[in-house]
Amino acid sequence: MTSSNQHFHQQHTEHSTEHNTQQSNQPLSTYQQLHSHAASAPELFWQQQAALLDWFEAPTQILTQQDGDHYQWFADGVLNTCYLALDSQVKQGRGDQTALIYDSPVTGSKRNYSYLQLLDEVALFAGVLQQQGVGKGDRVVIYLPMIPQAVIAMLAVARLGAVHSVVFGGFSAHELALRIDDATPKVIVSASCGIEINRLIAYKPLLDEALELAQHQVSHCIIFQREQLVAELQPGRDLDWNQAMTSASPAACVPVKATDPLYILYTSGTTGKPKGVVRDNGGHAVALSYSMRTIYDCGPGDVFFAASDVGWVVGHSYIVYAPLIAGCTSILYEGKPVFTPDAGAFWRLCAEYKVKVLFAAPTAFRAVRKEDPEAALQTYDLSALKYIFMAGERLDPATYYWVTDKIGKPVIDHWWQTETGWAISANLAGVALLPAKAGSATVPVPGYQVEILSDDGSRLGPKEQGYIAIQLPLPPGCLSTIWGNDDRFVDGYLRTFPGYYASGDGGYLDEDGYLFVMGRTDDVINVAGHRLSTGEMEQIVASHPAVAECCVIGIHEAIKGQQPLAMVLLKNGSVIEESVLEAELAAMVRKEIGALACFKKAIIVKRLPKTRSGKILRKLLRQIAAGSEYSIPSTIDDPACLAEIQHIMAEKQLVGQL
Repeated sequence: MTSSNQHFHQQHTEHSTEHNTQQSNQPLSTYQQLHSHAASAPELFWQQQAALLDWFEAPTQILTQQDGDHYQWFADGVLNTCYLALDSQVKQGRGDQTALIYDSPVTGSKRNYSYLQLLDEVALFAGVLQQQGVGKGDRVVIYLPMIPQAVIAMLAVARLGAVHSVVFGGFSAHELALRIDDATPKVIVSASCGIEINRLIAYKPLLDEALELAQHQVSHCIIFQREQLVAELQPGRDLDWNQAMTSASPAACVPVKATDPLYILYTSGTTGKPKGVVRDNGGHAVALSYSMRTIYDCGPGDVFFAASDVGWVVGHSYIVYAPLIAGCTSILYEGKPVFTPDAGAFWRLCAEYKVKVLFAAPTAFRAVRKEDPEAALQTYDLSALKYIFMAGERLDPATYYWVTDKIGKPVIDHWWQTETGWAISANLAGVALLPAKAGSATVPVPGYQVEILSDDGSRLGPKEQGYIAIQLPLPPGCLSTIWGNDDRFVDGYLRTFPGYYASGDGGYLDEDGYLFVMGRTDDVINVAGHRLSTGEMEQIVASHPAVAECCVIGIHEAIKGQQPLAMVLLKNGSVIEESVLEAELAAMVRKEIGALACFKKAIIVKRLPKTRSGKILRKLLRQIAAGSEYSIPSTIDDPACLAEIQHIMAEKQLVGQL
C-alpha cells in the first residue's frame, strides 16, 4: 500500500515545537536510549518493570517462546490483578485515598470510594459470585452501564481468578447472545437499565431475549436494580444485587499464573462473528503499570479521567485497571461530552476533581467543537490539568489545533488497539515530551518495534506509506490469542507478514521516526492508478473553517476507476452553500495533494454513522454509495442517520456508482 503523495504532513512542520518547552535534543536522546534498551534487551527491560509490582511469586522466566510465533511473558510468575489494584494499595497506606469518583449528570448523583471502601465492596461481591459457584477460570459476562457496580464486578471476577467479558451496556440481544455462546459464562451480571440523554434503556428485556437466543445457559443472573426503572426478576434464576450482598461473606484473592486469562473483550470481526481478544494477568499488569508512569506521567494520588466506557478497551485499561494499579484516583463518568448538560462537561469535571490527565477520543472533542466552536463554555479553572490524551481513531490536525489553541494544554495523540490493550505509539509524557507533529502519534513506545511494510513484506523507507506491522514478540499486555480459536488469531494477525503482528492499519514513519497512522488499510482509493489515503484527504477537509467533522470515501468514476467523496458536518453557526464549500474543498485538496486526487464532490450531512465508541463506519458508507446490501451493525450509535445519508446520495445520483 504505497502512495506517491506525502505532502500534507509537511504543511505543519513549522508548528512541530508547539507547547514543548524543551527545545534541545535531550528529550529525543532520552527516548532513543529507552527504546533501544527495550529492543536490545527485552527480558532485562521487562524484568525491571515487573519488579515494581507486588507479586505473590516474582517471575524468573521473563520471556518464553512456544510453538511458532506464540510467546509468553512472566510464565512462572504468580499474582492477582485485583490484589494489585486494591489490597496492595491499602497495604501501602492508601486506604483512605479516593480510588474511584462516580459522576453521573444523567442521574444527578455523585459518589466517592476510598481504596478501602472499594476493596470492601469488591471482596463482598466476589463472595456473591463465589456463592453462585464462580471459581478460577470460570467466565462471567458483565452487561452494565457506567455505574460503580461495573467496576466492582470486574474487580470481583479478577479477585476470584475468574475471567470477565464485559459487553457494552445496551448492545442488542443478538450480539449479547453471540458473546454468551462464545464465552460460555457461569453467571451474568447486569442492571435493570441504562440511562442516556432523555431516555432509559431497559437492559433486562434485552438480557432475557439474549438468553432465549443463546444455546448456552447460565445458572444465575445478578441484577442491580436502578431506581429509574426496576426490572422484573425471574424466580430461581435472577438474583437482586443488594439482597445477594447482604448474605455474602468477603472473598480472598485467588493466586493465578501470569499467563492465566484476566478477561475476554470482543471486537468486530470481518466474518461477522466477534473476536474474543484474550488478555492475560501478568503481562497486562506490568504493561499498564509501565504505561501510567512512562506515557501518562501519573502516579499515586494523581487524578486520571478516561472519558470512555467500561465496555471498550479504554475503559478496561484506563478507567479500571491502570489507574488503580498505579495508586491514582479514577473518574467513572456517566455522561456525554455534550448535552449533559452542555459542551463544558469535560472542563467542569477537570476543574471539580483536579484532573491531571484527560483522555478521550477525538470524536468527543469534535462534538465539543461543533457545539461550542469558540470554547465559550470553558470558564473553569484547569490549572491542575497537565495533559490531554486522545486515541481510538485518527486525530485530525484540525481537531488537534483547536483543542491546543482553545484549551492551552499539551495535546498528545497516541495510537493503540483493542488487541494491544495499551499504546503502540505515543509522546512519552513521563519521560520527556518530544516536539509534537499534528497528524502523528509521535514515536513507537519502548517495547514496540514498528515497521512499515510493502505488499510483499519489504521494509519501506521514511515517508513511504505502507502497512504498519510490529515485530514479534509483542510486548507484555497484548493479546495472547482469540478465545477458543487460536487459528483465527494466527490467520488474522500473524500470517500476513511472518515474524510480525499485522495491525491492519496503514501509515508511514517520517525521517525523525514519527509515526503517522492514516487509517485502516482498506481506507485507500485508487484514482487513475494512484493509491491515495482517504485519511490524508480528511485532514485537509477538516481544516476548512466551516467544517466540524468529515469523512472521505471512494465512489466509482468511469474513466479513473474511483474518485473521492467527502461527507461534511458543519460547525454550529456556520452558513455556507454546499456548492461553495465543495469548490473550496476541491481547491484545498488540489493545493495539498495535487490534481491527481480528482477531488470534486462534497455533500453536507447532519450526522455520520458511528460506533458507540466514536469510530466512523466508513465501510457502511462505501456500501451505501455502492448501492449494495448492508446490515446495520449492533455497534452503531444512531441508525437513523443511514437513511438520511442514503437519501442525499440518491438525490445527488451518487448511489450505485462504486
